[in-house]
Amino acid sequence: MIVAQEIRKSYGSLNVLKGIDIQIARGEIVSIVGASGAGKSTLLHIIGTLDKADSGSLTINNKTLNKMSDKELSAFRNQNIGFVFQFHHLLPEFTALENVCIPGFIGKRSVKSVEEKARDLLTLLGLSDRLTHKPGELSGGEQQRVAVARSLINDPVVVLADEPSGNLDSETSGELHRLFFDLRNKLNQTFVIVTHNNDLASMADRKLTMKDGLIIESTLQNQPLK
Repeated sequence: MIVAQEIRKSYGSLNVLKGIDIQIARGEIVSIVGASGAGKSTLLHIIGTLDKADSGSLTINNKTLNKMSDKELSAFRNQNIGFVFQFHHLLPEFTALENVCIPGFIGKRSVKSVEEKARDLLTLLGLSDRLTHKPGELSGGEQQRVAVARSLINDPVVVLADEPSGNLDSETSGELHRLFFDLRNKLNQTFVIVTHNNDLASMADRKLTMKDGLIIESTLQNQPLK
């Protein structure tokens, strides 16, 4: 699903990524851990095409992304990659249903099909009675589940999560973590998760440990379901 080779990234004189090699299979859940400043979020942003590497190659779902234009990358990102961040980034003036629909509308899909898919996802995530609620009327866990539904609206081949439970209490964090695995089992969804949460990192199929811009350890923890 994802093949990254010799990914390097610097900001001025600061070398953030120093030659990263990763292969991630379809339906695999991979956690990335390490101290702050190790390069975890930078790597995730490059995999998600939100940032560009200085050198190296990146292939997602058999598409080589290095030579795509910004417009092509934007379209690829909308169609193939879902994002879940620490702060849900929901638009406060829109309902849960409308927030989930936005990436589908950007992708120029029909309003009817996008709204039907959004309702199905929100129902799957236990929010069928919250469709018309705005973010300010939802709990932190509910807001993050809406963000997860939004990440799935275009049937992405991979979901990238950056500290997805970092702003949640321990009980709600546990619910969100279990949700990722339920979605993988039901939808064969691929997840790459940057986290400081040891419980979530240990639940993943594989844990990658980063230090000083390099992956220093890859630990196979659980065999992904086929």
